[in-house]
Amino acid sequence: IPASVITPPGGSLAPHEGVRDACDRLVHLLLLHLQKLVYHRGAASLSDPAPPRPVPFLDSLQSHLRDLCAETLRLERKRFLWQHRLLGLLGVYSAPFGAADALVLLLRLARGENELALVPQLFAVLSASLTGLLPAALATCVRHVHAGTLPPPETAQFCRNLALIL
Repeated sequence: IPASVITPPGGSLAPHEGVRDACDRLVHLLLLHLQKLVYHRGAASLSDPAPPRPVPFLDSLQSHLRDLCAETLRLERKRFLWQHRLLGLLGVYSAPFGAADALVLLLRLARGENELALVPQLFAVLSASLTGLLPAALATCVRHVHAGTLPPPETAQFCRNLALIL
């Protein structure tokens, strides 16, 4: 939610600094818990061939990947740091396609250098856990361009951003 929804412009109802700090701590703890779930979601033992345990929150978030990328690119205060971290966790959780899709979406939606800087940062986070991410992301890029699924302005922005990154 934009800060203006929580605190009206010029309003005297700004949250107390202690409340902000407590909320910041709570979000960090939630992200830490998600991180543990993502990286330790394998079977209970080596002899147990069960599939990795699902993380329902991340499962439901997969369909909102574009919204999460767009919100992250708004670069609002601490929020974009949390969202960027969440994008990384979602990418690892839904690998290989989710990670490649997140990178491609950031490339398509970024409108300036500060926003575009999030792409290599996310790539660094994801590539530490995932192999073959760059070829998967490039294949996704080429597939979108060849399929003509992007509106022309978005295709142009995407190509500019890709050229800047390369």
